[in-house]
Amino acid sequence: MKKWVNNIAYWALTGVWYLLSLMPLWLHYVFSDIMYVLIAYVLRYRHRVIWKNLKNSYPDKSDEEIKRLQRGFYRHFCDVLVEMVKSMTISRKHLMRRMTFTGCEEVSEIMNSGQSIALLLGHYGNWEWVTSLVLWLPPITRPHEFGQIYHPLENEAMDRLMLKVRSRCGATCVSTRDTLRWVLGNKRNGVVTILGYINDQVPTWHNIHHWLTFLNQETPVFTGIERIVHSQNQAVVYLDVKRVGRGRYTGDFQVVTRDPSTMGEFELTDIYFKRMEQTINRAPQYWLWSHNRWKRTREEFDRRYKVVDGRVVEK
Repeated sequence: MKKWVNNIAYWALTGVWYLLSLMPLWLHYVFSDIMYVLIAYVLRYRHRVIWKNLKNSYPDKSDEEIKRLQRGFYRHFCDVLVEMVKSMTISRKHLMRRMTFTGCEEVSEIMNSGQSIALLLGHYGNWEWVTSLVLWLPPITRPHEFGQIYHPLENEAMDRLMLKVRSRCGATCVSTRDTLRWVLGNKRNGVVTILGYINDQVPTWHNIHHWLTFLNQETPVFTGIERIVHSQNQAVVYLDVKRVGRGRYTGDFQVVTRDPSTMGEFELTDIYFKRMEQTINRAPQYWLWSHNRWKRTREEFDRRYKVVDGRVVEK
């Protein structure tokens, strides 16, 4: 019975999403403008979290400057929502005009040499359209696969729909719990990969192994990517995203290293967050400030947990 209900919900959601996505993009932005007023001034969506994050990240900015950044975030957030809806039916040609990439030749050269790539990026600009990088890379002569890490949604129907939308350009959606299995399986089969990691979220307590200063705040970070990169000798590439106009973005592939063995412990993680910070500081309103990034503090961690043989355990 539950399967039937989920199937009905999925097809209903897909039908509505499909019909909405057929609207021209300019009309989507009209809806975005209306939604902005509703979210920013009526619902005040996560207002306190956004304000706190901005204020703590930019303590030298006045309240008026923080308000402008917050309003800018709300406007951009609404644009990303409607652009996500449009993703279901937008043509590849149109998408390639909206999301462009530079540095593609070096990425293809790395993969053609037989080395897989860990692609690091954040919730900046339109991270949903980054999957279109598949359309930009020059021919790769080796067996290859493109992947993107995703967190499965609790709602099964919505999860299926998001997987459908996100895989339109040919990338495989890899669940967080299946990441290592996907990487090792492809390597065993002689397939080179590029796997996109969005690593600017908050780890669970037991996954905190490293702290750093990010946006003026002591921040716990994931380090699992670094362990995979070192163990599999993967190249590391950072994607520097810019918003160049409404509904227009660029992504610049920047090679961090092709030999991770030369990097010290947590050095790759530190470099990633430093570059992410530079990307955000260029135009802060285009980052996902509504995420409660700093809800875990070093003080609480030290009070409740300790590290034993590399594992985080409760005291």
